[in-house]
Amino acid sequence: MNSQKKNKSFSTINPANGKTLATYNYMTDKDVETIIQKSHQSFLEWRKTTFEDRAKIIKAIGAELQNQKSELSEMMTNEMGKLLKQSYQEVDLCFSICEISAQKAADILKNEERELSNGGRGIITYSPIGIIYGIQPWNYPCYQVIRYAISNLMAGNSVLLKHASNVTGSAKLLESIFKAAGLPDGLFSVFIISHEQSDKVLNHELVRGITLTGSSEAGEIIGKKAGQALKKSVLELGSNDAYIVLEDADIDLAVKTCVMGRIYNNGETCIAAKRFVVVESIYDKFRDGFVKAMENITIGDPKDKSSKMGPIAREDLRETLHQQVEKSVKHGAKILCGGQIPKGEGFYYPATVLENVIPGQPAYDDELFGPVASLIKAKDENDAMRIANDSRFGLGGGIFSKNEKHAIELAMTHFDTGMVFINKFGLAEPNMPFGGVKNSGFGREHGGFGMKEFVNVKSIMLPN
Repeated sequence: MNSQKKNKSFSTINPANGKTLATYNYMTDKDVETIIQKSHQSFLEWRKTTFEDRAKIIKAIGAELQNQKSELSEMMTNEMGKLLKQSYQEVDLCFSICEISAQKAADILKNEERELSNGGRGIITYSPIGIIYGIQPWNYPCYQVIRYAISNLMAGNSVLLKHASNVTGSAKLLESIFKAAGLPDGLFSVFIISHEQSDKVLNHELVRGITLTGSSEAGEIIGKKAGQALKKSVLELGSNDAYIVLEDADIDLAVKTCVMGRIYNNGETCIAAKRFVVVESIYDKFRDGFVKAMENITIGDPKDKSSKMGPIAREDLRETLHQQVEKSVKHGAKILCGGQIPKGEGFYYPATVLENVIPGQPAYDDELFGPVASLIKAKDENDAMRIANDSRFGLGGGIFSKNEKHAIELAMTHFDTGMVFINKFGLAEPNMPFGGVKNSGFGREHGGFGMKEFVNVKSIMLPN
């Protein structure tokens, strides 16, 4: 491998104050090759271990995450700006993923027997395939890694990670946590590499699967490269999830939940509530309550308990978000609150609400990765459902209605997304599949489905 960024360095920046946290050097091409070879050799031994032995180590990883919760939470907040209490919540979620995966893998991946049409007997086994390469984003520095790494380790694979450069400290800390928990060397390794080096990893003959969490644009690039290399991929991409508020909704609940669904994790979540589609008969009441609540969101130091929202993770991301707001306004949207970059240090952006949101505006068509809410008035329920599905994305969505049975029917029959949340906002649930359709990607994680994404579903057939 030859990389233009060989031996060059980069720095991580604290988005709360714009100050440098640490500087890291890119790995050499020789280092990368050594890691891949070690990962493969470790896989050859790990694949022979029992589910029981794997589970012990996975549970130990969960325990070590809790042991180092304070240090890991501080690191995540310093590197990407999420509220410190939400960093703690993220570690707790990762602990749960380890526990559930350890408990359920043996049953999920157990052999199956079937009768053959000719009277013979068939065995289906789920065999690990080798190295799984994960390319992960910065918005959940711990969870995004644990989500794919733990399921693949339980399946018997080895794992490589290229994390977003601005959360390199979190990546390295996770690597040390896995090691401290007793995971054999080589089964989980972190790359600090350039995009050019990453492409070489993706195409390496020993790398058997690719999983990416990121934007749809990144998904198109990685999906194409994985396809050209004839390698299985899982893509968990962006979205502009619609939350529908129906006429019979509990308005106070809808307002409170939708606000939290928009600002949680500083609004930087792929499955965040982003477009709020409200039927005409209750639109004004919802809008007034929603705007008032968003105006009262306190932004500030993510380590300050009084802050309800921290900064955007990077300055360039804040600039992109603001440009999307300005372009939407230029094409007819109206700012009801927020919408201005505050003065002072740090990459803060206020909770913002846009009205008169229509097709052709970024606020309607695109993903706004930050605390900007799009209010859209619908004539009735049918129109609301049409607007919700009028998107190239399809990750999640929500419905607010006191008629739970009817809401379930709408979710099952009409919502063209991978996940639907009824009278709540969306967060990951380890027991339920996570993933989307359309430009939000393909493949599933969690709920046992992630463990079967990168295995060889092998048929063994015997005579009578």
